[in-house]
Amino acid sequence: MLTRHEVSAFALWLSFIAVHLVLGLLNLNAQGLPLGDVTIVYARWAEQAYASGVVVGVDTPWVYPLLALVPILASVTFGLEHIAATWLTLVMILNLVALGFLTRWGRSRAGVFAGWWWVIFLLALGPIAVGRIDAVTVAVAIVGVRLLLMKPRVAGVILACATWIKVWPAALLLAAFIALRERWTIAIAAAATTATVIVFALLAGSEWNVFTFIAEQTNRGVQIESPVAAIWLWQIVAGVSDTFIYYDSTILTFQVAGAGVNTAAAVMTPLLGLVVVGIVGLGFRASRSGASAMSVLSMVSLALISALITVNKVGSPQFISWLAVPVVLGLLVDRAEGSSRFRVPATFGVLLAALTHTVYPYLYHLLLGASPALIAILTLRNLLLLALLVWSIVGIVRLASPRIQVGLGAPHSSHPTPARPTSKEPAA
Repeated sequence: MLTRHEVSAFALWLSFIAVHLVLGLLNLNAQGLPLGDVTIVYARWAEQAYASGVVVGVDTPWVYPLLALVPILASVTFGLEHIAATWLTLVMILNLVALGFLTRWGRSRAGVFAGWWWVIFLLALGPIAVGRIDAVTVAVAIVGVRLLLMKPRVAGVILACATWIKVWPAALLLAAFIALRERWTIAIAAAATTATVIVFALLAGSEWNVFTFIAEQTNRGVQIESPVAAIWLWQIVAGVSDTFIYYDSTILTFQVAGAGVNTAAAVMTPLLGLVVVGIVGLGFRASRSGASAMSVLSMVSLALISALITVNKVGSPQFISWLAVPVVLGLLVDRAEGSSRFRVPATFGVLLAALTHTVYPYLYHLLLGASPALIAILTLRNLLLLALLVWSIVGIVRLASPRIQVGLGAPHSSHPTPARPTSKEPAA
């Protein structure tokens, strides 16, 4: 007879597959062309590589790091006409592998608990959760963080590969360097992986094109879904002259124009840098004060990723999918340490996903038309993002407080001491 845990694990796998099938159908049929980036933009890059031999990131500048080519080229394995189905299948397989690592293939009670949250989060976020390159990085990053304690060198390689698909998983590497005793093992593995990618790119003749994703990001304007864009979106509603939404055909995004936009675009990147430096400083302080390594890792990961989304002039709906990684990590740590602190970001994560899904893809055209209702929903979403960032920073500060450290594990330990005898597995 199956145990309650085994039934829950089996139900999780079935639900996970079902949710992916639902999201796949929405991507193929829903209003707003949610899979447009795959079927139009990614398809064009892949067709160009196979038909003319011109490879983005190697022969021409590109907006993404080089390893993003791997899933994009893989998506046309069965022909350009099947790119949508191939992409959705690829993402589902990667997510199933990530769920396997997260749950230790059904054996981990904490992993199954976190897996159920991930199912809810994916469904709340909607088709965008699997319809962009970010979905690949989320799956790879979950595998990476799950291996941080057991196989830190392998984790460093995996997280570096995720970073070379899209930059945001670098935040997880930075958090691991701050929190874990194996920091140099992870850092050296990540550096070696990065060096390998760069050497292969240079041997392929990329020259400086392998680094152009950095400049492509810094040269962007203020995208309409970024929190800072609310200043101009509400001016459009108010009828302020020379303030409007436009499509940037080079970056392929909708941005705002108006008085002060260029200044904001120039300021946001250094401001993000300052916020990251502040979080890093607080993280090191918490780590050295005796808080458990995994608590610091999960809280710093959440703070850094929240900052990358909130204090950013670029904003896309798929960015919300990044939150899945620090939240599932935090839920694992909670179960190992007998805590419930990550119930707050878990709740915020689902709310943020649902609000994002409300705007994109079905009603996105109303946002482009500066609908006050859609701008209000987007503004609420972005205020919740700001609240999550503040909560995570306060959480790091609290970890450094001696009165908070009771029951959190041995000072500077990479392995948290479980607060309950029923939870004996490592948190990650």
